[in-house]
Amino acid sequence: MQQSFIEEVVDDVWNIYAGIENLIFVLPSKRAGTFLKTAISKKARRTIQAPDIYSIEEFIEVVAGTSYANNTQQLFELYKAYLETGEYEKESFDSFLNWAPTILQDFNEIDRYLIDAKKLFSGLTAVQEVNHWSLSTEKTELIENYLHFWRHLEPIYQKFTDNLLLLGIGHQGLVYRKAFENIEGYLKDVNKTHIFLGFNALNNSESNIIQKMLAGKAHIYWDIDHYFLNDKLHDAGLFIRQHHRTWDFYKNNELKGLSAYYLTKKQIEIIGVPKNISQAKYVGNLLSQLEIENPSALKTSAVILGDENLLNPILNSIPSSISAVNITMGQNLENTQLASFFKGLLELHELVTEKGWFYKDFLSFLCHSYTDLLLKSSGIDVDKLQSTIKSRNWLYVNAATLEAFDAREAIISNLLFSRYDSDTNNFVERCAKLTLELKEIFSIEKNHMVLEQLYRFYNLFNQIKSIISTYSYVKNPRALKILFRQLMASETLDFQGDPLEGLQIMGMLESRNLDFETVILTSVNEGILPSGKSNNSFIPFELKIEHGLPTYKEKDAVYTYHFYRLLQRAKQIYILYNTEPDVLEGGERSRLITQLLTDENRNDIRERVAAPLLHPTTVQQEKIIKTDTLLTSIAGYAQKGFSPSSLSNYIRNPLDFYKRSILDIKDIVAVEETIAANTFGTIVHDTLEELYTPFIGQELSRPLLENAKTKIQSIVKSNFRKTYLDGNIGTGKNYLSYHVIIKYIQDFIDLEISELQNHTIKILALEKKLTLDLNITDIHSPILLKGKLDRIDEFDGVTRIIDYKTGKVEKRNVEIKDWDCLIEEEQCGKAFQLLCYSYMYSKTHPNQDLLAGIISIKNLREGLLMFAKKEPVESQKTFIIGNDMLFMFENLLYKLISEIFNPEIPFLEKQV
Repeated sequence: MQQSFIEEVVDDVWNIYAGIENLIFVLPSKRAGTFLKTAISKKARRTIQAPDIYSIEEFIEVVAGTSYANNTQQLFELYKAYLETGEYEKESFDSFLNWAPTILQDFNEIDRYLIDAKKLFSGLTAVQEVNHWSLSTEKTELIENYLHFWRHLEPIYQKFTDNLLLLGIGHQGLVYRKAFENIEGYLKDVNKTHIFLGFNALNNSESNIIQKMLAGKAHIYWDIDHYFLNDKLHDAGLFIRQHHRTWDFYKNNELKGLSAYYLTKKQIEIIGVPKNISQAKYVGNLLSQLEIENPSALKTSAVILGDENLLNPILNSIPSSISAVNITMGQNLENTQLASFFKGLLELHELVTEKGWFYKDFLSFLCHSYTDLLLKSSGIDVDKLQSTIKSRNWLYVNAATLEAFDAREAIISNLLFSRYDSDTNNFVERCAKLTLELKEIFSIEKNHMVLEQLYRFYNLFNQIKSIISTYSYVKNPRALKILFRQLMASETLDFQGDPLEGLQIMGMLESRNLDFETVILTSVNEGILPSGKSNNSFIPFELKIEHGLPTYKEKDAVYTYHFYRLLQRAKQIYILYNTEPDVLEGGERSRLITQLLTDENRNDIRERVAAPLLHPTTVQQEKIIKTDTLLTSIAGYAQKGFSPSSLSNYIRNPLDFYKRSILDIKDIVAVEETIAANTFGTIVHDTLEELYTPFIGQELSRPLLENAKTKIQSIVKSNFRKTYLDGNIGTGKNYLSYHVIIKYIQDFIDLEISELQNHTIKILALEKKLTLDLNITDIHSPILLKGKLDRIDEFDGVTRIIDYKTGKVEKRNVEIKDWDCLIEEEQCGKAFQLLCYSYMYSKTHPNQDLLAGIISIKNLREGLLMFAKKEPVESQKTFIIGNDMLFMFENLLYKLISEIFNPEIPFLEKQV
């Protein structure tokens, strides 16, 4: 293998200095320090004292004599400075947390680039004044408060800086500014030669510090190819060309560390892969091939993640045969199951109302695997709790309902569901205790990954508890949730491994100064590499240009440098990009790929699109063959009884009949936020039965019905309580449904009263249960036909079979042209049911002409929708159901049931 950049620097330094242990090396990252020590030990071939090796941030901290403040300290100290500055109305802490990180980022940039803060903030205030001008001479209080904030931004910055320095700490930019101010003193105290290596883009603090040191005892080595340096338009050499052009040091000195490897022969493959998971799978496939072709090559290979969210999918895709893998990047705790559990818990307590938790929010939290683990460990039946909430229609879950479900004092339940009582410290303590409870569970399973995560969360909650005991700003679950999320975003779980052994997996920034023979680079899409025009700043673009602050253009150039630096010494390069653009995950393939493909000096690039093998399948009609076991089940069901609705369900879709009637698969139980159609229908049916039961056996009269109308409201309310259980009907759509039902019943009785003006109506039966044993040739098992008739009455002496429907029914649904449609077409289902009821009734009341019809509650103006057989003669209809008609229906009924029993005819799915 050719020499790496670090090895080349060590060789050069070794030739200049006899005692390398007296040098101080400064690198862009900690990771490169390990490889530097290894290169020095190989060169020395004997035991020597290692030189001091710093990352640039560690070195700056040493020079400044000031420690870095953590993110939590910065947030709280910034809010403290915000409250102490100016007399205008201040925002709450939870609102402040939404924009504080952006302000911190801007403060950081201002100090790192040594900008005159007073001048910049003066310009920023002027911009805001222009943006929010008003034609009226007096500005509104809202606009005034807004502008007050911008006018006080410079005092906030100064107060924030002073507060941090009093504590002996600083944000990153402040520590950099202090280092620049202290560099002269540092150089007087430290009489060693400093070696800077592998840098590219430098902020003003770094640039000025390094230039001052180069004027004394220091050297700097740039990791760049002549090819990029000589091309005045190539962004990979942008910053180093600027340094070469503007630094006084280079008036008399040449650049060190330059190489000429980029144009050497390489194998470059650019591969488009659909979606992120497919990229992870493709990486796994590439690694398998590399291991087969040359196992030792994995020691000099690296997987570079353009999008670090791909870490978990990549880890799950690495072949198990690859034993040595070193992950040089942390797993973001924000993406773990534990993070989603605690975010869910905080959101649950943020969403609670006086009524309790809305059932959807509560059930969503119950469904989390860690909630399930915790509750079951304390003996609470989670499945039973979920089914109780659904079956009892608990729209809101609170302490009373939970106590009614489980009266025990369950410690876990209290930790999870005790109401937030304005004591944030106590609530955070509960979260810390939950991590200990989970630790007990996962210790038994010996799940070391989760145990490590739990340890980090336990420390995080203790850190929050410590900070809120000092600052009293976190006063509600919302503020705590936002704070928790922001801290989570910067927390990582670092993997332990040998950085010098095996396959390396890292992010783009971790790859600085490191060289590999085989590089697999993922997610090379616009918006990821480079990151594009994302502008997380309150400082406008033009103001940044004026003051020399970096913009997205400089950030793009940084990633261009890292991209091409990886290619310099590599021999095999695989560049993967997502072929499916997504606004959230990155857009089209990166401009870096286009730039590489248009490079006239490269003729070793192969481009292709990879896609998974597709095995097209045609959607086949689902079919259930009638086995002996299934025929036995059909016979068992027939013995219990076919109902008109089950038979019409078979006509509609035989597969539905099989699932619902034969397999007895019930509909999923769910909480009815608003009254479901079947609940609505049940309440209407029960109310009509209760109102009309006193009239059975007698003729209806206007006084009887007027008296019944006075009872409607109380009976409807009673039936709501019986059917809708604990569901609330006092507000919203349910309140409207309650009054709609009352109105429907009133309209129904008014319709009856109007009928009585010219006709007589006598109630014979209500909710009449009918059964009939059928004897069908070739079917040797008993068959029962059963049903419940809503109403039987006499209308001017003619018996009527009446079925109530709360849905909308029209005349075309109960009138037929030919008989076969009854058992073949879904639209004849209502007519089929009416004839079923008529057929059953006629067996106990033979030789009696009948009328049958449906009263559609939603279509009352049509009155009774009568069953009719349309005759071939135009406009003629037969309404009377006599023996001849019932005989025709009997033949069709027997044919239908015979089909159900026929082993040669499977249950076939119909497209409904």
